[in-house]
Amino acid sequence: MPTLADTLYPSTGLMHDSVSVVVASLFIAVCAQINIPLPFTPVPLSGGTLGVLYTGALLGSRRGAVAAVLYLLEGSIGLPFFSGGAAGFVHLLGPTGGYLAGFPVGAFATGLLAERGWDRTPGRAFLAMLAGSLPIFALGLLGLSRFVPAETLLAQGLWPFVPGDLLKSAASAGLLPLGWKLLGKRD
Repeated sequence: MPTLADTLYPSTGLMHDSVSVVVASLFIAVCAQINIPLPFTPVPLSGGTLGVLYTGALLGSRRGAVAAVLYLLEGSIGLPFFSGGAAGFVHLLGPTGGYLAGFPVGAFATGLLAERGWDRTPGRAFLAMLAGSLPIFALGLLGLSRFVPAETLLAQGLWPFVPGDLLKSAASAGLLPLGWKLLGKRD
């Protein structure tokens, strides 16, 4: 099935896809600037995951994952694109590196579900966004486990972020089907 972006602006080839991926990587960077440091964990609350998952849902699995990889490259080479304006390759090796590594996988998963029509109804869009969050959390916790004691891993790397992910997923679950409704298409 075509994604919402494909329906709004059908692909005309490599140049179109390249522009879509670059714009999406910039969208992720803008979302990542929403940054709320938490005093008890080295991982901040960030809008970056919303940008990643929404990008996957809009562009589909392959272009969404490529946009997330491009975002990681942009931040790694020194552009202030990571959460709160952070930059540099060192962030991929630090406490948040696992979460960042999960971004392409999360975008791919959400995009794959969108390509199967999961972005057309609120309930399924909500589940698609949560499914995309799972690999981000899994890789994030794996990476964070090198920096925090095992007994505090979930308290520092998962539980504080679940309410925000539920909220981001709910917002997307409303926006994605609304986009299809405004286009007059659902199937």
